[in-house]
Amino acid sequence: MATADPLLRVDNLEVNFGAVRALKGVSLDVREGEVIALVGANGAGKSTTLRSISGLARAKSGTVTFAGTVINKRTAPQIVRLGIAHSPEGRRLFGGLSVAENLRLGACTRSDPDGVARDTEKMFVLFPILRERWKQLAGTLSGGEQQQLALARALMAAPRLLLLDEPSLGVAPLLVRHIFDALAELKRQGMTMLLVEQNIALALELADRAYVLRTGKVALSGIASELRVDDRVAQAYLGAAE
Repeated sequence: MATADPLLRVDNLEVNFGAVRALKGVSLDVREGEVIALVGANGAGKSTTLRSISGLARAKSGTVTFAGTVINKRTAPQIVRLGIAHSPEGRRLFGGLSVAENLRLGACTRSDPDGVARDTEKMFVLFPILRERWKQLAGTLSGGEQQQLALARALMAAPRLLLLDEPSLGVAPLLVRHIFDALAELKRQGMTMLLVEQNIALALELADRAYVLRTGKVALSGIASELRVDDRVAQAYLGAAE
């Protein structure tokens, strides 16, 4: 059950890339145990929002608060240590390293070897192909296998909050279903997630609540099951008048 106070709160976040205003006052919150979907058309600001939370992009103004601590000025490694893990768009694996080495890097901020060993076994349960590919170079895996490794690597940090950017991108349909089944299992286990996903049907099926971004602003938010049948979601994607 989600707690009353948000684990993550984003307030009036503004991000510029040169003259481009990527985020124009985005506000959202994520309570512990929730899965929140962040959806919208390409260029709406979804990935920038995740990157701002994880310390990979700097906000011009606004605040990001995690577990009661303002984290805007923290570095990305510091934010990982606080309990936020980011599985980025495009996977960003170390292709010249093995599956095993990529997973160990995911746990590099931890100092509990027994816990790391237990979590490695949990990753094999979630993603059995990783046990089979244990010694294989990450760069030689299929797209779907790489995505499973990217998710597992993020989870090896033992996060309180998992940021997921386009987990279905470039993945065969059968493996997409497998990945979302694994995310549903993580949800059952109580993992808190903020999900950016191009497949809006899958995203809203998994999520508890959702925010719809349009040109750097929150155009719509609400209960995911209600947004699945809300025509305004399609309007936000198509750029129709609000």
